[in-house]
Amino acid sequence: MPVPLHDPTRHGFASDNTSGAHPEVIEAIVAANLGHLTSYGDDPYTARLQEVIRTHFGPQATAYPVFNGTGANVMSLGLLTERWDAVICTETAHIHVDECGAPEKLVGVKTLTVDSPDGKLTPALIDRRAHGFGFEHHAQPKVVSVTQSTELGTVYSPEELRALADHAHRLGMLLHVDGSRLANAAVSLDCGLGDITTAIGADILSLGGTKNGLLGAEAVVVLNPDAVRGPLYVRKLLTQLPSKMRFISAQLIALYEGDLWQRSAGRANAMAARLAAGVRDLPGVRITQAVESDAVFAILPKEAAARLREQFFFYDWDEATGEVRWMCSFDTTEADVDAFLAALRESLD
Repeated sequence: MPVPLHDPTRHGFASDNTSGAHPEVIEAIVAANLGHLTSYGDDPYTARLQEVIRTHFGPQATAYPVFNGTGANVMSLGLLTERWDAVICTETAHIHVDECGAPEKLVGVKTLTVDSPDGKLTPALIDRRAHGFGFEHHAQPKVVSVTQSTELGTVYSPEELRALADHAHRLGMLLHVDGSRLANAAVSLDCGLGDITTAIGADILSLGGTKNGLLGAEAVVVLNPDAVRGPLYVRKLLTQLPSKMRFISAQLIALYEGDLWQRSAGRANAMAARLAAGVRDLPGVRITQAVESDAVFAILPKEAAARLREQFFFYDWDEATGEVRWMCSFDTTEADVDAFLAALRESLD
């Protein structure tokens, strides 16, 4: 048995990417690791994944397993756009801030951003950027991209999403959902995954897995087949075609076939709520966003943040204001939260 190179008892609040893989996911990988199977998706696991995906997103849905969230987003946008097109999103959107310019460089689309204090788009905000249609000097607005839950931990209601989809479609545009934390949003809303994607009129979905306990597995889910072109070729062109796809598919099956997605996201959300309740009345700490998923955003004195980081690593969100982000994961425990709160109180003294 290999010896860990880290302290396996240490849990943090930096990101839901820093947790390990869920034990049930590891078991699924082990089960898929027997014998030889055809490569590149011609295997029973990828076939079964299509059945699982359709139970959530409807009979028209098709899943394309990929390696990571950036790949899922870039492939999704690549399926919907031409190189002269543009994507409307918020200033904080992952496709704009945290993907190293991949949509622009790999797909050739321009991101048109709007400021949103809570990380959510509205039809009025879309209209600030949805202009210049047919004007050859202007990148053509083609896609509205929303993140569910948002980069600020807030959650769109189904009604808000329907309004966005309807507005985008009236403008001749398409709706992409960056669902890296879709499960957290669905649990928060007490609804199904399809209720905030297929049912509201989304055209394509980046379906998350890694942030909810998978070992590097995501999927592009085409919800509107008429909106896309060449998904098999675009995936290969963007270097997102797994040769041993059975291992990606097996993980997604483990997460979405039963209730693991709900249990994992529910635990992360509940621990974020516990953390928020514990800091809400602490002097010198102010929560800055509604706590609706697995994230807590707060402002605290920089000296206190520095002392707290000696025990728990987490990221600054806005260094100028002292705003930080605390993330919970599927394996965050009540003891983890309580230890963090105790350390925070001590850092404030």
